[in-house]
Amino acid sequence: MFGKRIVDAPDRQSQRPVKPDAAPVMEDKAAPAPSKVSEPKPVPAKAVPRKSDDMMPQRSDEYYAVKTTIFNALIDTIDLSQLAQLDNASAAEEIRDIVTEIISIKNVVMSIAEQESLLEDICNDVLGFGPLEPLLARDDIADIMVNGADSVFIEVGGKIEKTGVRFRDNGQLMNICQRIVSQVGRRVDESSPICDARLMDGSRVNVIAPPLALDGPTLTIRKFKKDKLKLDDLVKFNSITPHGAKVLGIIGASRCNVLISGGTGSGKTTLLNCLTAYIDPDERVITCEDAAELQLQQPHVVRLETRPPNLEGTGMVTMTDLVKNCLRMRPERIIVGEVRGQEAFDLLQAMNTGHDGSMGTIHANSPRESLSRLESMITMGGFNLPSRTIREMIAGSIDVIIQAARLRDGSRKITHVTEVLGMEGDVIITQDIFLYEIKGEDENGNIVGQHNSTGIARPNFWDRARYYGLEGELAEALDASEV
Repeated sequence: MFGKRIVDAPDRQSQRPVKPDAAPVMEDKAAPAPSKVSEPKPVPAKAVPRKSDDMMPQRSDEYYAVKTTIFNALIDTIDLSQLAQLDNASAAEEIRDIVTEIISIKNVVMSIAEQESLLEDICNDVLGFGPLEPLLARDDIADIMVNGADSVFIEVGGKIEKTGVRFRDNGQLMNICQRIVSQVGRRVDESSPICDARLMDGSRVNVIAPPLALDGPTLTIRKFKKDKLKLDDLVKFNSITPHGAKVLGIIGASRCNVLISGGTGSGKTTLLNCLTAYIDPDERVITCEDAAELQLQQPHVVRLETRPPNLEGTGMVTMTDLVKNCLRMRPERIIVGEVRGQEAFDLLQAMNTGHDGSMGTIHANSPRESLSRLESMITMGGFNLPSRTIREMIAGSIDVIIQAARLRDGSRKITHVTEVLGMEGDVIITQDIFLYEIKGEDENGNIVGQHNSTGIARPNFWDRARYYGLEGELAEALDASEV
């Protein structure tokens, strides 16, 4: 097998994935090494100051020069078509063996730790996502933001930090972007420079390439934690009180129609995932997303994903198409990852026609603004309906709005739990059940606040909770949460 090195085998070269027309590694057919490589020196490994305990090493220019030389020698030597026939473990072992031999031939002096870092980097370049692999492996990173080959930022604990990670050039970055999006059947190039995709674990990916991005390909990855968060975890993070979390669980279990509102990075999708944990396992749930990232644990889930147009500009499947098709699939709940267009009308229609417990997220800064945005989306969709009719449809469809926010200290809070009561004249009437009140800051600059119940003893969804036998738990949670 190609991944096994047999030192004493005379015909070992014929067993390795070497290009048929390539000279053996010993002949050193690779690009000439920089002078610093021909005069062996240890490759320095600096560290960039970081707030997190897990320090990300800063690579020096000399390190990248050595890496480029050895990488070029590897590409000149190895046959990638044969390497592709191996599993990842065997291919990585073969690459490490060949790279170790190249390092020895070129007389590059490195410590064991430096050589191990180089071997790992080159394996990531050939088999994975290159310099992104160490960042993707870290579970404390929420976002990875690549602004060209030399500028990589991450978000840790709600704060953005610059890393020492960099790519060889914009060409390598573009190749990695194409490798990511091709895994889910999408493409990004000059003719289609904007692409939404996802990683295999559901992490959301956005790529915008030149000529639209002036400083090189721009890649943004919204990572998900390997361990899926639950409402209990949000309580530990002080995003909601235990009694507030109990109320949210009852809202999810009693099949209220829920709209989760919030700004970018406020935790809308995470909260939606937490609420779906209270869906009964017997229910048939259909999800519609631009890039599938919801992580439902129920056994009867159908996941649908939109599709961009092909090279001929045809074959596009929009969110509206998916939501309309859902109604023919006998759903009990419809969950829309993000409502951003005329699919809002179809979702409201579904909520009004027996699909109780449907959920969705929307970009808005307050519950009242989320209702206005819904109305605007329906109007822009070309539906020639009076404003009052649209508002009546919204008031009759949405039961609860949950507002999430990322505060200035980086923390994420559920700031409003608001229910929709109905219409009074031409105005949609709402009432708050829980509110988050900011008290000030502590000595470390962290926001100090408190979740308070507004004293509503019998919310509008009380009868729905009683239908599912949850009115006792609801009353207990509301009574315990009163200030």
